[in-house]
Amino acid sequence: MVTITKISAMEILDSRGNPTVEATIELSNGITATASVPSGASVGKYEAKELRDNDPKRYGGQGVLGAVQNVNEKIAPKICGMDPVKQGEIDTAMLELDGTQDKSQLGANAILSVSLAAAKAAAKAVKLPVYRYINELISGTLPTTIDRMPTPTFNIINGGKHGAGNLDFQEFHIVPASIKSYHDGLRMGEEIYQQLKNVLIQRNAIHSVGDEGGFAPNLYTNLDALEAIMEAIHGTPYRFGFEVFLGLDVAASYFKKEELYYIKDRPTPLTTDEFTQFLVDLHQNYHLLLLEDPLSEDDWAGWRTITEKLGKEVLIVGDDILVTNPDRLQKAINERACSAILVKPNQIGTISETLNVIRLAKQNDIKTIVSHRSGETVDTVIADLAVGVGADYVKFGAPARGERIAKYNRLLHIEKELGLSEK
Repeated sequence: MVTITKISAMEILDSRGNPTVEATIELSNGITATASVPSGASVGKYEAKELRDNDPKRYGGQGVLGAVQNVNEKIAPKICGMDPVKQGEIDTAMLELDGTQDKSQLGANAILSVSLAAAKAAAKAVKLPVYRYINELISGTLPTTIDRMPTPTFNIINGGKHGAGNLDFQEFHIVPASIKSYHDGLRMGEEIYQQLKNVLIQRNAIHSVGDEGGFAPNLYTNLDALEAIMEAIHGTPYRFGFEVFLGLDVAASYFKKEELYYIKDRPTPLTTDEFTQFLVDLHQNYHLLLLEDPLSEDDWAGWRTITEKLGKEVLIVGDDILVTNPDRLQKAINERACSAILVKPNQIGTISETLNVIRLAKQNDIKTIVSHRSGETVDTVIADLAVGVGADYVKFGAPARGERIAKYNRLLHIEKELGLSEK
């Protein structure tokens, strides 16, 4: 039997220049696999906890030497000797070793680095692409076929915590029609992205980019950003409402204070009902396809209301409110508080738990959007995960910056392997 013989971790840098954890697993047959962990800037308060050193003398307190040490000195002795294809057993052993609900003892970043590396090593051991191996993992309890590529949703203007501080909404998206092939959708996203740059230049607006590769322009309101994108679309051959649609990650927790929502588009703060109506009106004008985190992470009543009002026409996507957590997803299902979930493995901490959340979503007709984080690495495993679980959409940022492009290009390779690139 092939076993795990060595696990080692080190501190590397993510796309924002902050430290993160990279783990390498070696097997008894000589196979090695390495995985690295992303980190979010806009973090839901119910996410699993990544471990930071909080040493002001190193990286402004953002170092992860403690998490690295936990991999090398605590997790490695526990996991070495195990069968790499026993993903559930590996993840369970780490969860038991941590012993907390939020992974705060060992750190979700430490645990996930090993969980991801184990999946990659196991895929190599059984001579399967990672997406095929992940498909086998989820198909054990929920038969899932790989017969299509996820539809990309491109964040082409960055606001909120991802931008320059002038736009309230965090992400402004364009989404190709799902009927389009993946490579055609990618080309569309790139062409509209480049046209948007031209629009911003013509408007004498800043066209530097934010954390996720989207532009971070000095526009005055959120509606200005939507109008700039509409102008960019009209400057291409693509037909709005037929071939390309709009989406928003509102990230409403960012601008909610004392039960009121503060946005630059209105002179006075809005109540939940008033802000919900603002979003309803926004949809009437811009025909949104996706609306992520339209209300704050604790505003359950507001989520129920907006899903009731818009859920038949718009995908109401839970991120901060759900944080890839099965208990919170089950509550949302029970309360009919959303119709889609953003899936981020580092919000929950292991591959096994991530797959359990995806199963629960699929069994309840909740759409799945597999997502990166704003602080990314060039690791492309998230692309394989999306294909392997049959995700409806992927969210990897703008079609720009190396750490984002690596994932989009990985999907191109998978599309070709699957024989879908000519469809």
